[in-house]
Amino acid sequence: MWSSKDIYFVSDSTGILATNLGHAMIRQFPEVSFHEERFPFILTREEAQKTLAYILKHSGGRRPIIFSTIMNEEIRRIFDHPEVELFDPFRAFLEDLEGCLEAKALRVPGFSRHVDNITMAKRVEAIHFCLEHDDGVRTNEFDEADVILLGVSRTGKTPVSVYLATQMGLKAANFPMTTEYLREYKLPDALRRNARRAVGLTTTPELLHIVREKRYQGSSYARLATCSEEIKQAEQILNNYKIPVISTAGRSIEEIATQVTQELGISKKPAELNSQS
Repeated sequence: MWSSKDIYFVSDSTGILATNLGHAMIRQFPEVSFHEERFPFILTREEAQKTLAYILKHSGGRRPIIFSTIMNEEIRRIFDHPEVELFDPFRAFLEDLEGCLEAKALRVPGFSRHVDNITMAKRVEAIHFCLEHDDGVRTNEFDEADVILLGVSRTGKTPVSVYLATQMGLKAANFPMTTEYLREYKLPDALRRNARRAVGLTTTPELLHIVREKRYQGSSYARLATCSEEIKQAEQILNNYKIPVISTAGRSIEEIATQVTQELGISKKPAELNSQS
């Protein structure tokens, strides 16, 4: 078994798809250490040949892995070299899909990123909204939000809000459940009015303690007892208002954001499946 492996992501576009696909697979092998590099916008034979030469030189004959999403067959073949392991998801599935649909694929690099002006405008608007309604700012405008995230400090509200805005085009606001609200077991009017758009984020006291301790070492704010009490109070408040709660412990931002949209019925997953998960 390999203890380490060189892995390269090559693409005629941004390389994001190749990287994401590769990561999804190599994470199933935690015992192997991977050295990764990405080569986007490989558009000519010369660029492909230079990239392959670099890969062969730096991998030292250790049969590096290449994940490729290059559409051009002539350029793609350059990486189909006997000294590398080539994984090409487009070649694996696109031809079968063409047969299934009885149609020819466009095979245009980066076509999935092409968006119309309306879609782009919506995403930009969502990003602006997210930035302007972070950490409880402008609660009087929460009526305009698609999603409102609640939770005590350091439960991941801001990064999830940013992901919802940038990747899903959703107007996401977030609100910190501070001592003022925890002690009185209440939420401000703007949140009570919009409870149906709200989702609570929580975590374990131990993880929250670790995160807070890194930033404010030795403070009462970071003490395990404080973290435990705040989480208990916040979850009770959310339960009182029938606001769904998602644990961020051990989950990626993408997973949390997806579950948020499912809880609010924004995703396309059928409601009966949501209730079973």
